[in-house]
Amino acid sequence: MRSTLPLLILGSAYGLTATAQVREPLPLDEVESVSFAYADVLSANPVYEEFEVREPIERCRPVTVTRDSGRYEGTTPGTIVGAVIGGALGNQVGKGDGRDAATIAGAVIGGAIGREVAANGRGGTTVTQTEEQCTLVEQVRVEQRVSAWEVSYRYRGDIFLSRLPYEPGPKLKIRVSVAPADY
Repeated sequence: MRSTLPLLILGSAYGLTATAQVREPLPLDEVESVSFAYADVLSANPVYEEFEVREPIERCRPVTVTRDSGRYEGTTPGTIVGAVIGGALGNQVGKGDGRDAATIAGAVIGGAIGREVAANGRGGTTVTQTEEQCTLVEQVRVEQRVSAWEVSYRYRGDIFLSRLPYEPGPKLKIRVSVAPADY
């Protein structure tokens, strides 16, 4: 018990010194007397801002196009028939190891001749047709959006105006601050 008594005395003395400290008053510019209240909203009118919207759109129009059908367009059957006939003839001409080479050469030459015959028979025509030609263009339009609300409200008989970033509804929570007039 003797060892706890000095600790009790020391602890209570520490507590007394801690509570005996005096707070200095805050400077007047840091003192603020604030409360919150509700005011009746009289009107809330939107404030619009204009902005440009750019978006790509596809514009198409009919275009008349004339093309040469090409001398060799549609000549595949002639090429195949010529290659088969040329290969058969080359196979008849060659003997021994040269027979394979003659067959290949005959097929190549026959294919070329068949293609020429088919192309000359068609006469290389021109074709005129209407096609739809499309391009992307940027369309610009102006839109309006609400950027703020002009709000008039009544608090204790006085009417106030504020610009708010939202529509307040029928009641507006306000911050009431009181300070001396000569402050």
